[in-house]
Amino acid sequence: MCGIAGQVSFNTNLLENRADYLKMSKSLRHRGPDDNGEFLSFNAALIHRRLAVIDIENGHQPMEYISGDEKFIIVYNGELYNTEEIRNKLKSEGVSFNGHSDTEVVLKAFAHYGEYSVNMFNGIFAFAIWRQKSQELFFARDRMGVKPLFYSETPSGFIFASEIKALLAHHEIEPAMDINSLAEIMLIGPGRTPGCGVFKNIKEVKPACCGTYSHNGLRIRPYWQLTYTPHKDSFEETAEKVRFLVTDSIERQLVSDVPLCTFLSGGLDSSLVSSVSNRYFKDRGETLRTFSVDYKDNEKYFKKSKFQPNSDPHFISVMSDYLGCEHHWLVIDTAELTGALYDAVEARDLPGMGDVDSSMLLLCAFIKKYGTVALSGECADEIFGGYPWYRDKTIRMTDGFPWAQSTGYRYSFLKDEFASEINADDYVYSRYKSTVLSADKGDDMNETDSRMAEMMRLNTDWFMQNLLDRKDRMSMFSSLEVRVPFCDYRIVEYLYSVPWEMKDYKNYEKGLLRYAMRDWLPEEVLWRKKSPYPKTHNPGYFKAVSEMLSDVIEDRAQPIHEFIKKEKLKELLASDVSEPWYGQLMTTPQTIAYFLQFNYWLKKYNVRFTG
Repeated sequence: MCGIAGQVSFNTNLLENRADYLKMSKSLRHRGPDDNGEFLSFNAALIHRRLAVIDIENGHQPMEYISGDEKFIIVYNGELYNTEEIRNKLKSEGVSFNGHSDTEVVLKAFAHYGEYSVNMFNGIFAFAIWRQKSQELFFARDRMGVKPLFYSETPSGFIFASEIKALLAHHEIEPAMDINSLAEIMLIGPGRTPGCGVFKNIKEVKPACCGTYSHNGLRIRPYWQLTYTPHKDSFEETAEKVRFLVTDSIERQLVSDVPLCTFLSGGLDSSLVSSVSNRYFKDRGETLRTFSVDYKDNEKYFKKSKFQPNSDPHFISVMSDYLGCEHHWLVIDTAELTGALYDAVEARDLPGMGDVDSSMLLLCAFIKKYGTVALSGECADEIFGGYPWYRDKTIRMTDGFPWAQSTGYRYSFLKDEFASEINADDYVYSRYKSTVLSADKGDDMNETDSRMAEMMRLNTDWFMQNLLDRKDRMSMFSSLEVRVPFCDYRIVEYLYSVPWEMKDYKNYEKGLLRYAMRDWLPEEVLWRKKSPYPKTHNPGYFKAVSEMLSDVIEDRAQPIHEFIKKEKLKELLASDVSEPWYGQLMTTPQTIAYFLQFNYWLKKYNVRFTG
């Protein structure tokens, strides 16, 4: 994985902007500490920071290639999982290669097939290719949106980068927010409207989109979307196809020239990823390393709930014994957790998920001591229907985002002068409705499957994107590449059309996945009830963040007071009611942390409100 950035302009000599590009490169160093490079011409600048994973010797970027009378220059962030198939196809058509990096395959596939090449790629990526003679920049982002790509149109042209901080390093882009930015933070956050960068005049290339910037301006189009096809497979055939797709995706993502490991929470998804990976390691005579996170005194304070009926450590021990792996624990204390809240903002460039972010940041920093690549079980719930809002009919049929039924509560924190400029219900509901209407359906669908198509689009377009943001930024902050096998677009395509009756095998969350992968796990892990990402249950954490927010409340110089009612923040600290801010992951302690992060973001980024 890497960090990329660049600029194209047809009215400015970019050779004079070298200082900007050095700042942009420096801001992305955490994404690529192993190497850096740049291509600089009058009209185009391409910047690259490299985290070396594949073909360490020959993967330097920007990478150049001449075909006919055209010169192609690429900066690429990501991994292709069908590299060899594409390389062999190109070789059969007369294309030669200098190394075995996937960067070279992407570059030469584009030179050979043009824009269509992006439809051939199975992987996680964001890249940009400058065509020197044509004076045109082509850029693309992977289908599921695992790798980020932000951009801004400025008076001089088009500027892009892997992270917002790199855009802000350019002198033309200021850290500003407007009323829509505030609406995103208070009504949508920590999620984001697809394509929105929250900062004023900063946008994100949406997943499964590609585009060009040339003398004709900016053009962006989708190259892939989820479409419904009548499902003809029997249940057994469906399970067999799922088994193949899941194992094939995991195995493809185990290719690396540097140490590789897995996350292991003791839940179904990470356990499956670890189990398939473990077989690969054993076949090579190697031992898989696995990693888990827990919190000091969590066992002492843990309380069962509807969403978390049991804690993780027992199941992690069962899995590590079953695998015979080399397992590592990170146990986080409250001081470490609160201390990382602000680092998590700098990693994300935005307010995030509080300790849900900061614990992931700390875990990734810990894993980086042992390896450079890790596989995670992220996103199976969105695809196989594991979340409560898939399964509870009342929640499922409720109009609106199922994980964010708190618009009025969120809106109540805004000062009147800002609240009067935002129609909160319309802002949120219009985004929900447009997503629901975009869900492709078939005439043969029953009412349940029709709603499930809508739910899957809501989850892949919104909830999943927030979790992928979190995983990418928290991991890359420590130069750790995390791969997400369940995000293989082939799995998503196939599951989109599978009837709910099959997914809900035995009326169990992700029942189809459990049945399909039944030979890969011990029974008690295979049928363990879903449990969310582990949070601290230590009351010391709630006390610590409450004291931190109390200090902010009493300091009138803190920038949050410009936007948020002081009395509402006090109510938040005093309330006995745990109002969810963002699904089961963010209740009162995380909401307090979210406001702390919002305040820090305003200060750290020196954000100016422009109305």
